[in-house]
Amino acid sequence: MIHPKARSRLRSALAAAGVSVLLGLAACPGLLAAQEGAAAVQDVTVTDVVLPLGGTLLKAPKLTASGTRLSKEDLEAILRPDSAVPWNERLARLDAGSLTVPVLTSENAGPGENRQTVTYRDVVARDVRAGRVGELTAAGATVSVVSGPNRGSGTYGAVRATDLDLAALSRLYTVPGDGKGPVQRVYGTIQVSDVTYSDARGTTVKITSLNGRDLGGRQIPDGWNGAFAIVGAGFAEPNDRRAFAGAAADLIDATTLGSLEMQGLSVSDADPKGPLLFEIRRVAYASSGPEAGTRLEDLALTRGSLRARIGRLTLRGTSLAPTVAALQAIAAEPGPAAGLSDAEMRRLTPQVGDLSLNDLSIELPPEAEADRVPPRDGRLPGRGPALEPNRPVVGRLGDPKAPEPRAGDPLAVTVAPHPSRRIALRVATLAVGPPSDGVPSSSRLTLSGLSLPADLLAGQPIVGMLPAYGYRDLDLDLVADATVDEMARELSVREVVLSGRDVGTVRLAGTLGGIGPELLSGTLPAATLLMFSGSAKNLDLTVENAGLFERFLAAQSKDLSLKPEELRKEYVTASLLGVPIILGNGPAAKGIGAAMGQFVLKPGKLVLHARAKEPAGIGFIDLGAARSPAAVLDRLDVDAKAN
Repeated sequence: MIHPKARSRLRSALAAAGVSVLLGLAACPGLLAAQEGAAAVQDVTVTDVVLPLGGTLLKAPKLTASGTRLSKEDLEAILRPDSAVPWNERLARLDAGSLTVPVLTSENAGPGENRQTVTYRDVVARDVRAGRVGELTAAGATVSVVSGPNRGSGTYGAVRATDLDLAALSRLYTVPGDGKGPVQRVYGTIQVSDVTYSDARGTTVKITSLNGRDLGGRQIPDGWNGAFAIVGAGFAEPNDRRAFAGAAADLIDATTLGSLEMQGLSVSDADPKGPLLFEIRRVAYASSGPEAGTRLEDLALTRGSLRARIGRLTLRGTSLAPTVAALQAIAAEPGPAAGLSDAEMRRLTPQVGDLSLNDLSIELPPEAEADRVPPRDGRLPGRGPALEPNRPVVGRLGDPKAPEPRAGDPLAVTVAPHPSRRIALRVATLAVGPPSDGVPSSSRLTLSGLSLPADLLAGQPIVGMLPAYGYRDLDLDLVADATVDEMARELSVREVVLSGRDVGTVRLAGTLGGIGPELLSGTLPAATLLMFSGSAKNLDLTVENAGLFERFLAAQSKDLSLKPEELRKEYVTASLLGVPIILGNGPAAKGIGAAMGQFVLKPGKLVLHARAKEPAGIGFIDLGAARSPAAVLDRLDVDAKAN
């Protein structure tokens, strides 16, 4: 850069050089223009800058533009908050080698009484051309919420953004559009490190690093400022929910994000019931490509003696299109209304897509921990000093004078600690089809490698008896697959399979009729509607034994003081003679009894197929009002067999 005084001396020297030199310069006008342009580059400083951006107010006590052709007056005109020229047009004239702001404060009002202040340190914008910033950095920032119920404070580490388009950002926030224009990219990349925030309730959130790419959007009718204000006001009276729905739909549909990655997220809470810590090593989102979807890795939850971990959680194929469509339908209503009905809330549900979970483990508190409250002096009620876990003692339990035991002493008693209990799941997947009126058209749930203590099922129908049959831990697999045909008003349970190691397998399939959206309308309880509209069309049931029946027989024979084979013969007789009598003694009843008798004699596989003779099926209300099982079996085609 050439200082004005140096430029004057240069011109004097050229004038004294003579006519020949002047003629030579006249023949090279480009060189003279280059000198004039270089002389215009300078450093300009302005003070007390105030930039209103919707509900956010930016303040900079000092701003220095280096390597700019703008004069101080030009720069002040660009940054004047009350200028009649639109922000995007003024920012498009911003041009400098760098902009330096030692302290930049962002003040945001709302929602409600909240007032948030963020103060950035050592902000530098480099390569500023026509309102675009090649690189924006800040050494760090402090955050403070000084009013309202959500008081708190926090800090940011280094902040860096590239390819920041200030003019595009201003257009999105302040200039209305039809929501169908081209996507305007605001950030190429953005990076934030070492985020910490704590609120008055004792909750602390920490993020090691945050990285985003290709953040932008489209201009919408109310502008982003107006849309955020409408959404922030909510849809409670006297606000018109149509405006809320329209603004929310515009914002969701107009925002674009290429990718986002967050590492080292932790949330801790000093809860009086026990400190809580939730951690996620990595959260990643990508809008396209092989990594499209949302991925969470290494999740951990700790609260007291409870420990839970998930290796990986992945969500793919998610779409907000149903949500946007439902909001747009509300916005297009002819008359005003307040609030949202249950049916409308259901239609706002996004398309879930495919969800998968890997390597879940839950360490439950010791079984007696919740029931046993130790006294303050460490003594058990009515006894001597509390025993230390895993410490062997000799003589009577709790005798403080008992000598230390010798190795191999047969009288030594070891007090073991209460063991922890563990639930584990190797893989879980949930695939959900596109929704229709808020109801998924299909769903498939798979659980593989589910293990848990059997006593956790105590009190549950059927499976609650498993601990009594000698099962301590269960290893289970589950598959549940169903589809909904809206036109036929049918729910098809294609398969429900529950299998357990050393237990057996149960397979169930069937079709229910009369299943429509009114079941989820919320006007009447779903159970009541289902009783009047639902019907059973067919049922397929398969039971495979893998050890449960033998355990059941052994437990029952012990209770009845019979030999297992004697009890088996009684059960065979009851199946062949008693079951048909209970079911009406018809052909179907006799076939079921014979199949059950064969299964009891040689526990292997039992298969039952039942289909309603009427195409519409048997109504649930008819099933409930039937005077006897025979009245139901007479309306079914039944096929039963064993092994």
